[in-house]
Amino acid sequence: VQLQASGGGLVQAGGSLRLSCAASGSIFGINSMAWYRQTPGKQRELVADSTGGGSTSYADSVKGRFTISRDNTKNTAYLQMNSLKPEDTAVYYCRAVLRVPYAREYWGQGTQVTVSS
Repeated sequence: VQLQASGGGLVQAGGSLRLSCAASGSIFGINSMAWYRQTPGKQRELVADSTGGGSTSYADSVKGRFTISRDNTKNTAYLQMNSLKPEDTAVYYCRAVLRVPYAREYWGQGTQVTVSS
């Protein structure tokens, strides 16, 4: 089982990006998927998460600008990022708790998001 994150890049302040996180392999279901981000010298922080029940939560710094969504038919989560700010610059990581068939945590490789002012 693997998680593959993609969609990062360089964008100007005010612009948008959409990150994708696809789970592949023998998966029986998804308990939750989430996005984290990390900048040099700082701890990884939770940006947004989506539980199996469909509820979502966001860091205060991204509320109203970022939206997490999931396509369970594709075992994929997305992070739509709008109105990007330079302080959103970070390496973004996806995390999933997958049923394989028991619940297990997986992390994807990071994808760099750089927002220029």
